Amino acid sequence: MDVLQMIVYATLVLGFLVFIHEGGHYLASRLFGVRVTEFMIGMPGPSIGFTKWGTKFGVTPILLGGYARVCGMEAGEMSPHLKPVLASLYARGTANMEDVARDCGITDDEAYDALEELVEWGSITGPTKKDPYNTYRTPEVKPSKSEVKRALAAGGPEPAAFAEGSPRPVEDIDAFYESEYRQQYRSLPFWKRTIILLAGIFVNLLCAIVIFIVLFSLIGVDVQNPTTGMMQHVVLGPIESIRFGFQYIGLVVQMVAGLFNPATAAETVSNSTSIIGIAAMSKDAFDAGLTTVLEFVAMISVSLGIMNLLPIPPLDGGRFVVEVFQKLSRRTVSTRAMNYMSVAGMVLFLGFFLVMANQDIQRFVFGNWG
Repeated sequence: MDVLQMIVYATLVLGFLVFIHEGGHYLASRLFGVRVTEFMIGMPGPSIGFTKWGTKFGVTPILLGGYARVCGMEAGEMSPHLKPVLASLYARGTANMEDVARDCGITDDEAYDALEELVEWGSITGPTKKDPYNTYRTPEVKPSKSEVKRALAAGGPEPAAFAEGSPRPVEDIDAFYESEYRQQYRSLPFWKRTIILLAGIFVNLLCAIVIFIVLFSLIGVDVQNPTTGMMQHVVLGPIESIRFGFQYIGLVVQMVAGLFNPATAAETVSNSTSIIGIAAMSKDAFDAGLTTVLEFVAMISVSLGIMNLLPIPPLDGGRFVVEVFQKLSRRTVSTRAMNYMSVAGMVLFLGFFLVMANQDIQRFVFGNWG
C-alpha cells in the first residue's frame, strides 16, 4: 500500500510540474503564432484526449514526463521541395509518397523527406498503422464558432469545413506556403525562439517563487528562536519571501554546477535522487501535511527548472546552446549531428539515473532518506 501511495503522490507532483513546464512552452509558442499540434502529459505513445485550437490535449499511458509538440523544431536545412509537395498533396487530398514524387518530378526519397517535414509542420497528417503504404492526407478543418461569427458578421459566407484527406486545390500556393511557414518555430527570430525554449524553465521557477510567497507570507513558518530555543510562528513579508526563493534557486544552481567540477561531481551525484527517491519523499511530504507538500513541490519545481537548463540535448538548455551556436556561426546544425548529441545526452542521463536509482534503492532498503 505504501508503494502504491508513493507512485500516486509522485505522479501527482511530477504531473503537475510537467504540465506547467510544457504549458510555458505552449503559451509562448501560441503567443508568437507558432502551431502546437500536441500537448501531452506522459511519454510519447498512444493517447486519449480532445482537440481544441488546433492542438490535441491529452494523456498517454506512461505518465512520466510530458511534451508540447511545437511545429518546425526539426533540425537541419529545410527540404527544397516543400512548396510543390504541399500543392500536390492538397490537390489530391490523399496520396502515396510515390504519387507526390511523380507529380513533382522528384525521387521517392525526396518526396518522403518533404512529406515528413510537412507532417512535423502540422500542415498534413502522416501515415497511420492501418495504411498499407506511405499514405499522407490533408488535415481535418473545423472552423471555430468565433471564426464563423466573424465571417457572418462581415457579410461573408460561413467558413468551410473539410474532412481529413479531402482534396483542397490551392489557388495561390506561394501565399499558402508562406502562411504555413509563418506558423513554424524555425520561422521566428532568435529572441522569440529563445523565449519559447526557456518559457518552461521560467514557469517552473515562477511557480516555486509563488509557493514560497504563500508559505512564508500567508501561511507562515515555524522557526526556532536562536536565543530562547523556543519554536515560534513567523510570517515574512512578500519581498523577504521572494528573496528567500531566489536564494534557494541560487543554491540549486550551485549544486547542479557541481556536476561539471571533477572535485565535486561525485558528491553532487551522491546527494541527488532519482524518481524512486522523489516518490518516497513525496509520500513523506503528503503524510506531513499541506505546508510540507507545498514546500516539496516548490523544491522539485526549482530542481526541474534548473536541470532543464543543462547544456545537454535534448534538454531545453541543450537546444538553447544549439540556437546560440547557429546564431553566432550562421550555420545550421544538421539532423545527424543533433541526433548524435541527443543520443549522447540520453546515455549520460541514463548513467546518472542508474547511479542515483541504486543509491535510492539502498536508502529505501535501509530506511535512510537523509
